[in-house]
Amino acid sequence: MVNAFVEGAEKNGHDITVVAVCSKNIAGCLACEYCHTKGNGRCIRQDDMQEIYPVLEEAEMIVLASPVYYHSFTGQLQCAINRIYALDKPKHLKKAALILSSGSDGVFGGAIYEYQNSFLDYLKLEDMGIYTAYGKQNKSEEKLNELRKFGERL
Repeated sequence: MVNAFVEGAEKNGHDITVVAVCSKNIAGCLACEYCHTKGNGRCIRQDDMQEIYPVLEEAEMIVLASPVYYHSFTGQLQCAINRIYALDKPKHLKKAALILSSGSDGVFGGAIYEYQNSFLDYLKLEDMGIYTAYGKQNKSEEKLNELRKFGERL
């Protein structure tokens, strides 16, 4: 689904960076406040999140994409989201979207709630859409075309 979105967005000349957080070494936030005191916006943790901060600082839009486990994002994505706190709010970030995948229907509520009420509200981002798929929809041409068209509309 992410690849279909990227295909559509690149078709209209958008520069897309995909970060596969599940293959990164990203630890959770320590809530130590180093980033907002001595760190001047830099997290005390020195892990793969350091590669992502510059991408976030330049991004105008972020698309969170995750399979849904126990009604929420993967733990790896949650760690990355929490670590955005070090930046307070990325400089150019204005918009966000959400892509969720699951084997079952009716499990998206927790992730959608967190996206809408924590992520969008805290960062004051415009919601560009929520896209969900479950079971056979995940690889259906209809769902992939929906995501390509979303990317093209940006």
